[in-house]
Amino acid sequence: MPTPVVAPITGIVWKILVSVGDSVTLEQPVILLESMKMEVPVFPPCAGIIQTIAVLNGDSVEDGDTLATVVV
Repeated sequence: MPTPVVAPITGIVWKILVSVGDSVTLEQPVILLESMKMEVPVFPPCAGIIQTIAVLNGDSVEDGDTLATVVV
């Protein structure tokens, strides 16, 4: 079952660090958000494989928006 990777804050997608099909760990940032001139790394909620990426660089996101999904 896919697990969402959600935005922890409101901001702009600064950089997507993974691609669909990549394996990720809990300690591995998958997306960088920019908010108030600070870069905020977004970590997956579980280790697994990136199934989807729902955003593009430059997209505005709200706290709680789904950025990607991970399957175990």
